[in-house]
Amino acid sequence: MSGGTKLIIGLTGGIGSGKSAVSTCFEQLGITVVDADVAARVVVEPGQPALAQIAEHFGSGVIDASGALDRAALRRIVFEDPGQRRWLESLTHPLIGEEIRRGLREAKSPYAILASPLLLEAKQDALAHRILVVDVSEETQVARTMRRDNNSGEQVRAIIAAQIGRAERLARADDVIENNGSLEDLEPKVLALHRRYLEIAAAMAAGSHAV
Repeated sequence: MSGGTKLIIGLTGGIGSGKSAVSTCFEQLGITVVDADVAARVVVEPGQPALAQIAEHFGSGVIDASGALDRAALRRIVFEDPGQRRWLESLTHPLIGEEIRRGLREAKSPYAILASPLLLEAKQDALAHRILVVDVSEETQVARTMRRDNNSGEQVRAIIAAQIGRAERLARADDVIENNGSLEDLEPKVLALHRRYLEIAAAMAAGSHAV
């Protein structure tokens, strides 16, 4: 749980669940969203110490012609070698955590959202007071991800299998948004949670810490 007095909502869900759509709805309501995927890109940008360490460890083949990280090349290496993946995670995860905490500290909205596909797997839920899970059926996950990423159903199901299970994700949720429908269906659900979170945030700010 976050040690600060600002309410932090950890937002997560499986691939194709619509986490980005939910994040956008919160942003449109004036809420700061700190995106763990963005933080992960920031810490390996050109000029960052981590990029130099990655190049030194893996060689120049993981750096593209512009001097940026070649994510596809790096992904191939770490996908095939769990030891290399652990090395990379030991370097980047603490830096990603720092970047996330900085974003949450600087948030000016009454509460903040930490959006992360690996919120539970990477133990980033420790930064949050409440966990909000965006939930959809596996059929919806597969259909949306195939349409979005041009992947086969088999590829998408393999990604789903590698993520934390739907039942466990739901068991750890404080709040759930069911998102099998349209954006029009989604917006009132986000608004209802927004109002609730504003009440909780006000109570925390007043010192009652009732979450």
